[in-house]
Amino acid sequence: MTSAAPDAPAATACPATSDLVHAARREPVGRTPVWFMRQAGRSLPEYRAVREGIPMLESCRRPDLVTEITLQPVRRHGVDAAIFFSDIVVPLAAVGVDLDIVPGTGPVVARPFRTRADLDRLPELTPDHVPDITEAVRLLVAELGETPLIGFSGAPFTLASYLVEGGPSRNHEHTKSLMHGDPQLWNDLCERLAQISGMFLRVQASAGASVVQLFDSWVGALPVSDYVRFVQPHSAVALAAVADLGVPRIHFGVGTGELLPAMGAAGAEVVGVDFRVSLTDAVARLGPAYAVQGNLDPALLFAPWDVIEARVREIVAEGIAAPGHIFNLGHGVLPEVDPDVLTRITALVHEISVR
Repeated sequence: MTSAAPDAPAATACPATSDLVHAARREPVGRTPVWFMRQAGRSLPEYRAVREGIPMLESCRRPDLVTEITLQPVRRHGVDAAIFFSDIVVPLAAVGVDLDIVPGTGPVVARPFRTRADLDRLPELTPDHVPDITEAVRLLVAELGETPLIGFSGAPFTLASYLVEGGPSRNHEHTKSLMHGDPQLWNDLCERLAQISGMFLRVQASAGASVVQLFDSWVGALPVSDYVRFVQPHSAVALAAVADLGVPRIHFGVGTGELLPAMGAAGAEVVGVDFRVSLTDAVARLGPAYAVQGNLDPALLFAPWDVIEARVREIVAEGIAAPGHIFNLGHGVLPEVDPDVLTRITALVHEISVR
């Protein structure tokens, strides 16, 4: 890219100058930016209509469909960012893992990973495995204009848990057994998954995503000592895969109040906070080196509006005192939520947070 001439006009608004990117970098913003995890789909009737009869994995690999689904909540809610429509197991399927996303259950792996021989079924991810992802991101960036696109990938621990358990798990008994019983195999598995996670983020950022999020659904099942020993190094590798691209990184996990400082130390600029910890406490634990994201309880979206409004005001006030704040839920949008509630929350956050 050539440099602008000295007398070139001022640059027009673009994702890099958006409030969301500024907040992620702990820079001044005009108002608190807001988006919602799992906003792409889930509660929207237009999402259900466009996806009718189309399996989840296929939906995530069709650029036209990914583009439409990703744009739907931006059009409806007026949020400050689009989150790339995908699933955490998409890159695993792309490298040949035999899995499916079963409605009502989630990802199910046909042959769980339990032995060293299973590593042979997990090659490195390259951009050639996911040309559709590159195409979808480019289509989205062109459509979104000044609105940032957030790239998305599952974290190594959560991907490993799905592979080892064979699907969602309440206790992660096979995962923890492997982690402690054969730490070398565990680390070798997570090393491969870190490459896959990191490359999936890099593909999206290279195609134009302005921010990326590493999502660790199950890591809250671990104590800090296990996280630091068995997980943090691999999450750090995944996050480092985009370090040279200059995009802010968000690191989010569920039930991770005790892990927040260690998650921040893995390399993100923004640490996501779930609804079990207040933003005030999260900032005290993290210190001034990180922006925070969160953290309205998704279940409160079913409460009366005056309850929701009061809690939103509290969170915005807590966030303004943080080094940088992106308003979000403390986990994902539940499918039964009235979409109009999300629209009202977006408008409220914008209204009460103007600097």
